[in-house]
Amino acid sequence: MIRKYNKVINAFHLFGLAIIGVFSHSHLNAQSYVGNVMDNYAGVHGVIVNPANVFDSPFSSDINLVSASGFVGSDFIGMSISDLISNGEFDFDTDAERYPLSNNHFFGNVDVLGPSFMLNVGEKQSIALTTRVRGLFNLNNIDGNLYERISDGFEIGNDFNFDSNNLNTTIHVFSEIGLTYGREILKTKDQFIKGGVTFKYLMGAGGLFVDSPELSGNYNGTTNFLSTQGSLAYGSTPGFESDSPEFSDLQSGFGVDLGLVYEFRKRIIDDNVQGTIPQQYKFKVALAITDIGSINYKDTERTDYDATGNVNALEFETKDLDEVLEDNYTGTTTTGEQKILLPTAMQIMADYYVGHKWYVGLHTSLSMRKSTSGIVNNIINTATLAPRWESKWVSVYSPIGIRQYGDLAWGLGFRLGPLTFGSGSVLTNLISENSKNADVYVGLKIPLYKKINYN
Repeated sequence: MIRKYNKVINAFHLFGLAIIGVFSHSHLNAQSYVGNVMDNYAGVHGVIVNPANVFDSPFSSDINLVSASGFVGSDFIGMSISDLISNGEFDFDTDAERYPLSNNHFFGNVDVLGPSFMLNVGEKQSIALTTRVRGLFNLNNIDGNLYERISDGFEIGNDFNFDSNNLNTTIHVFSEIGLTYGREILKTKDQFIKGGVTFKYLMGAGGLFVDSPELSGNYNGTTNFLSTQGSLAYGSTPGFESDSPEFSDLQSGFGVDLGLVYEFRKRIIDDNVQGTIPQQYKFKVALAITDIGSINYKDTERTDYDATGNVNALEFETKDLDEVLEDNYTGTTTTGEQKILLPTAMQIMADYYVGHKWYVGLHTSLSMRKSTSGIVNNIINTATLAPRWESKWVSVYSPIGIRQYGDLAWGLGFRLGPLTFGSGSVLTNLISENSKNADVYVGLKIPLYKKINYN
């Protein structure tokens, strides 16, 4: 809503174009580790979705130098990425398809995995140390007709009504240092269970939030006034604004990831080469809860407004949201601690070994945070089926996924020794005339394989 929303959303639009620019200029088909995290050679990347993966990997050590992933999407806007690549230009106002609803959603994230490593410690336990910088954005339940008018400008003579329930947005930028411990829990001839935990020290750069349980109204195209009814809260942490954040005062917090992996290890003889061992498992299932925790920000200013009144529509073109609210509505401002919740999620994975280095994996990510449960970011729910072929130096995977607020996504990814790149949606983005999300990932690591066992 309002100009501040517009600036934030347009920033993520530009980020999406930057992702697509990677597609068109470097010829990498790349996303957010979709497909890659199912690979038995994912190493440190596998620890992010399930800390139990740190143990019993094919590496003596795995060192990540730098990896980056990004994702943007919305059920409001669709575009032809193939046209963008061929033309090199894109205008959201004229080239994008609009799908206004009473409850549109915008979402995005940037995730940079910095210097990190995992290491075996004895025969039954392993550790990992990870560093990450993350930026998360959610805008939930905004009336698409209202956003469209604010984005394009109000039209004289064009009346409209709007009604948004549980409208909220959260922007959060933070970094984390994670210490992971994993070990063997049970091992028999055919059964194997391992578990792991990651303790995270969080350093919050800040956040911005807007929350409105109910906001409705109408625009009068004759008078050029917007009439509104409802309530709205606006706030931001000290020194943080969406267009020019300052990261001079980091706030601390703590988080936890928990994970278990079960493997059915019926011994398989499958074209093995001398000096290696047979495929470890026939079937594997894994369960993890990630991003349990929050960051408390001191001296956060929050203003609760009675958003019942009339506003000249011209103000939306010249002012930010906080200025429009302050100039037109009665608000009560409080200063104190504000907790921003992490996007807690359940990660469910299953993997079946078909034979001859072929696997079929299923990865489901489910948000355990409701957008109405406080100041919080939440992931979008996804289910991804990923057939793959993997070996010591090369893996190829083609994930097919269903994403909340979006269409079917089909991608392609590769691991070539130290280099990983892939996408969970690049193939559908190239085919579809109305792509609703774009994503990319690339990573560079130093894999140190075990001297024996794995082919």
